[in-house]
Amino acid sequence: MKSALNRYVGLVVLDVTMSNPNGDPDMESEPRFREFDGLGMISPVSFKRKFRDLVHDESEVFSAAREQLKLGIESGNQFAILEQRGRNRDAIMEMNRDEFKQTYWDARLFGNTFLESLKNSELTKEQKERKKDGGYEHFINTGAMQIGVGLSVAPIDVVRMTNTNKAGVEGDKDRGMAPLAFRVVQHGIYCIPVYFNPSIAKKTGVTYEDINLFKFILPYVYQHTASAIRPQVSILHAWWGEHKNSLGSCPEHLFMRALTPTVKKGVNTPSTIDDYVIPEKKDLGELLRRFKQVEDVVDCI
Repeated sequence: MKSALNRYVGLVVLDVTMSNPNGDPDMESEPRFREFDGLGMISPVSFKRKFRDLVHDESEVFSAAREQLKLGIESGNQFAILEQRGRNRDAIMEMNRDEFKQTYWDARLFGNTFLESLKNSELTKEQKERKKDGGYEHFINTGAMQIGVGLSVAPIDVVRMTNTNKAGVEGDKDRGMAPLAFRVVQHGIYCIPVYFNPSIAKKTGVTYEDINLFKFILPYVYQHTASAIRPQVSILHAWWGEHKNSLGSCPEHLFMRALTPTVKKGVNTPSTIDDYVIPEKKDLGELLRRFKQVEDVVDCI
């Protein structure tokens, strides 16, 4: 039985100003960048974390989505988050395939690697037998919604400043200082690709309401997870294309190329949004006819 869901493709266009959209823990939280060309990067894990946090924390965004989308009323699904601190591993281990699918929204949509984190030494004899017999196969799945690595359109410039604290953090000091701890991108336009694969959706239990929740959160995902080091990350466009079928009705690289911003001619080192050409829906041209629907979900706000 084939999936009733169509294939989707998305492109999130971000304006980053004096913010660190994704720090690298291996480089003292320096904004991530690609070494060979200096393009800024945003990891898929970082992007998905924001969706998980907004759902798990019962944020205003999720509360509005629950009310407007009437989540779980028809499907019976819950919207718990698997990838969170303090989860009860033993209780999760006792869940069968259907219980697990119905409970965890992020496992349905993004997949999970729960089984990989379980060491045989931590399992009971019965659990080891169940694992050996494939009883835990639902605890390791790739996701139906895949997020690509976000890349800036042009190389980024990083600004570094020292943070000071009037009240000292050490007992013998009355003031504090963190040399070069404030590390931000001066300005950049980033693009994050999104792909939904219906071939995986049936396996993980994804429904239309799971996709609709993702779409609902998308325009707010940076605005409602802003932090001291990430105060100015704005979503300019969140393009969302629904193919006409589950296989895909248009090569997705054409969609990405048509909607990805470019640096204006004659600009060598772009420093503001005015230095870029930001495509609109009309720039898809004939490609529009190859999709069932193309929308900018930012317009839904």
